[in-house]
Amino acid sequence: MATKKVAVIMGSDSDFPTVSKAIVKLKELDIPCEAHVMSAHRTPDAAIAFARGAKAASFGVIIAAAGMAAHLAGILAANTTLPVIGIPMKSSNLGGMEALLATVQMPSGIPVATVAIDGAVNAAILAAQILALSDDALAGKLQQAKKDMAAGVAKKDAAVQEKVKEL
Repeated sequence: MATKKVAVIMGSDSDFPTVSKAIVKLKELDIPCEAHVMSAHRTPDAAIAFARGAKAASFGVIIAAAGMAAHLAGILAANTTLPVIGIPMKSSNLGGMEALLATVQMPSGIPVATVAIDGAVNAAILAAQILALSDDALAGKLQQAKKDMAAGVAKKDAAVQEKVKEL
């Protein structure tokens, strides 16, 4: 079975430097993805149409990155049954707290999984974990990534232990 695609939707092209980290991680995991700019406020019809057609277009998860009022994840979630993961984006106004609260405080019946402010990599990993529920090969890649992470920490610990001996 082919891996479903992940949609990466950003509210503004200024979000791309952060959102690109999710795209890189998805590509590392061989997950097909598309990225688009859509605004819940400036192009609501386009966002709604995308969400309504996402499942038929072979998407399995939608990642939505938005700052400030951050209604993008909610408008997408309201118009699809696919899982939606929100990335609240850091802002110069309130540091992203406004986006975090707007993304996480969805009304009952319209869930949006939410990662940390600017948490694009974790959004990609969460999307991969969702897709891995029905994709054993992807699940294996994620398991290997966790083993590699643990090995990296062990290597750093060994280096610190050597430094401690030198003190």
